[in-house]
Amino acid sequence: MKKLFFMVFLIFSISAFAADTIKIGAIFDFTGGTADVGKPYAEGVKDCVRWFNEKGGINGKKIELFDVDYSYKVPNALAAYKDFKMKGVVAIHGWGTADTEALTKFVAQDKIPYLSASYSEHLADGKKTPYNFFVGASYSDQTEAALQFIKDNKGKTVAFIYNDTGFGRSPFFPDGENAAKKLGIQLVDKQVVDLKALDATAQMLNLKKSGAEYAIVQETYMATSTILKDAKKNGLTTKFIGLNWTFDRPLIKLAGDAANGFYGVSPFAFWSDTDVEGIKFLRELNKKYHPDVHEREVNYIQGFSSMYVLLSAIKNVKGPITGESIKHSLESMRDFNTMGLTPPVTFTPDIHKGVRAARIYQIQNGQIKPVSKVITLQ
Repeated sequence: MKKLFFMVFLIFSISAFAADTIKIGAIFDFTGGTADVGKPYAEGVKDCVRWFNEKGGINGKKIELFDVDYSYKVPNALAAYKDFKMKGVVAIHGWGTADTEALTKFVAQDKIPYLSASYSEHLADGKKTPYNFFVGASYSDQTEAALQFIKDNKGKTVAFIYNDTGFGRSPFFPDGENAAKKLGIQLVDKQVVDLKALDATAQMLNLKKSGAEYAIVQETYMATSTILKDAKKNGLTTKFIGLNWTFDRPLIKLAGDAANGFYGVSPFAFWSDTDVEGIKFLRELNKKYHPDVHEREVNYIQGFSSMYVLLSAIKNVKGPITGESIKHSLESMRDFNTMGLTPPVTFTPDIHKGVRAARIYQIQNGQIKPVSKVITLQ
């Protein structure tokens, strides 16, 4: 009888604990092709959860984060999703383009909001992908901003450099091609460079032959540094513009002098933007959480920003916290202030890309400098 009573008490206690926590899944890349940007991003996500929990969680409920390293492999993401669903998560923070797109039908069917680090335009339509959201300007929008910058600077020809993944192709086909035509810029070359490439000599020699004045790069730090070093080694005069995953101080460390002159499109604040409220806050938070870390990458800021938006939406839920109520809360966000870490975030039932603005930056003598005004995207 005592044993039976204990078992009933234990089950009741576990159920009561579960009811007092908010379960969220997280898919990270610590060991795969995008680990160079995935690790700091994950730290930003985790620090945001830790900070919320230290403040008492959400309406008295602690956040329980289940995270998985999926090594940038779609089957691993699908397995993680099944596990999260069994655990009863109410939302998921995902990572890559191919895996996020592979999961769209499942999250819609199961009504689990899914914020990703993929800014693929394919995920922005609230009617087609009703449970997918992202906090950032889409890759397609960033590409159009880069093309507009090229046009404003009298450029007439462009090349696209990308890796042969869903992430790599996302900005350019067909959106980048269409934007170039619309702006009267001729696409003269396309080059594929692997995410972990240590040599891009052949691609840079082909690019040189094309005569492209500008090249837009969709890679992460490692491949971008290889591209810039081999471009310099082979005497290219092409000007390179990278989308958000290419551009920050780790690139400068990897590419050295070859990084000078490189442009980047970013909808996020940088660690060096010390006048931004959110950067001041994160600097203080890192003194507490990571006293040995004196500088953070923009990927960390991206991760924190995205989870901050998700948890703020959950906090604003009226009534029971369910996937449907979180979706409604996200779609009700208008000009949400991320402490300046991003432009104001707005979602609607039709549009699930939260940020519609970006700036062009350039690396000048080892420093990151803004070289354009804020570009508002349609």
